[in-house]
Amino acid sequence: MNPLRCATLLVFCNTVLILVCNAEERNDRPIIGVLAQEYQSSGKSYIAASYVKFLESAGARVVPIRISQSEEEYEKLFNSLNGVLFPGGGANLTSSGYAKAASVFYRLALKANDQGDFFPVWGTCLGFEELTYLTSGELILTATNTSNVSLPLDFMPDAKDSRLFKNVPEDVLKALATEPITENSHHWSVSVKSFYMNDKLRNFYRVLTTNKVNLEFISTMEAYKYPIYGTQWHPEKNPFEWTRPVISHSPSAVKASFYIADFFVNEARKNFHRFSSTEEETKALIYNYNPVFTGKVSSFEQMYIFVSAS
Repeated sequence: MNPLRCATLLVFCNTVLILVCNAEERNDRPIIGVLAQEYQSSGKSYIAASYVKFLESAGARVVPIRISQSEEEYEKLFNSLNGVLFPGGGANLTSSGYAKAASVFYRLALKANDQGDFFPVWGTCLGFEELTYLTSGELILTATNTSNVSLPLDFMPDAKDSRLFKNVPEDVLKALATEPITENSHHWSVSVKSFYMNDKLRNFYRVLTTNKVNLEFISTMEAYKYPIYGTQWHPEKNPFEWTRPVISHSPSAVKASFYIADFFVNEARKNFHRFSSTEEETKALIYNYNPVFTGKVSSFEQMYIFVSAS
């Protein structure tokens, strides 16, 4: 046999083998839970539809995590999901239904990852703040002039070596660093000073980006040991929210958003939790609910609104 041809066949076979192995180690039907939160003290709860679209745009399906469920119900749901997203909003970080659900899922995620069961967590804005509270056990937020403003990110020197940014395309990295495309909607922030003075936070999270308005604050972080990520800014808004002129819809802003979505959904593909049956899975999916247009009365174009069980 021609040695060159043989080598080519071996390379081809090895390539196929690698592809097959990778496919076997990847979940191509990821389902991610998104936390709901209280809606206007009405006994209802909601999820902004932009978070759902954000995850769906990268190939995930979504299950709403309703508030006021039992810990047993949350644990059962955790074992059916491949990741969880703590969204932005206005819920209380310590006493709300949102906070209580986040606490359960955070604790279960740490336990699962410690046991070799890879389970990713993402926090955006309020979710970012919730992560810092759950990790430190303290509220260390400082008031900042960061409501309704878009900013470029100030990258740490080694941010490109992080899990989150190591594969980011150069044009996206440049846009994030030089263009005001990351939308901020928060009144409170974790200052750089407070972060580094807190042993639990600085030993748990790696700071990837900061921003400075009236003070310098943490804007992107990832856990050292766990697949836990947080942004104080809103990657989901660029493609899907239109109520505020400050939100950038430029090609680079939308591309950056899709990069973040793709990253987190690919993290969820590494988890192999599943529902006990197709029927149970189908019943849990957000497809069972209809989003409503709220753009005239809210900062969200659409929301999923849930009536609490009586």
